[in-house]
Amino acid sequence: MKRTLLFGSVGMMALIMASPSQTADKTKSEQAFDRLTSLKGEWKGETDGVKTTLIYTLTADGSVLMEQCRPEGGPEMITMFTVDGDHLIATHYCAAKNQPQMITSAITDAQMPLVFSIARITGLKSPGDFHNTGLTLTLEDTGHLTQIWTYESKSKKGTNTFHFTRTR
Repeated sequence: MKRTLLFGSVGMMALIMASPSQTADKTKSEQAFDRLTSLKGEWKGETDGVKTTLIYTLTADGSVLMEQCRPEGGPEMITMFTVDGDHLIATHYCAAKNQPQMITSAITDAQMPLVFSIARITGLKSPGDFHNTGLTLTLEDTGHLTQIWTYESKSKKGTNTFHFTRTR
């Protein structure tokens, strides 16, 4: 009995001691991605009278976070987030039928808002067509998320800000 208790205690101590080192072994971009995965679940928001639902799902053996954006009365859009070296990539599959790929600069602080800027775009028929040019994600706490999307259309630039609350 004492031997079982001793080995159980030693095993538990080994697990506790291993946990911080596993986090320390992750790069800043992997830590930022782990923070993004905390979005898993459903979120609701409303901007300019349009109710929108976001659903976050972890896929591809935990290497991709998929965001399904479902504006009420509008077409669904998908954004895929993943790690690439020292930065993160967000590829947005837009209802405008183009796909901006946006990247962060090198992640130096995994707790800061994530700022994605356009790196390239596919599916754009002409340079004047509507397309997103950036995304800033701010996870204010476990239940509140702000997204700021920048865009360009006919040489005019703009910003849309969305506030979401976790529903599950």
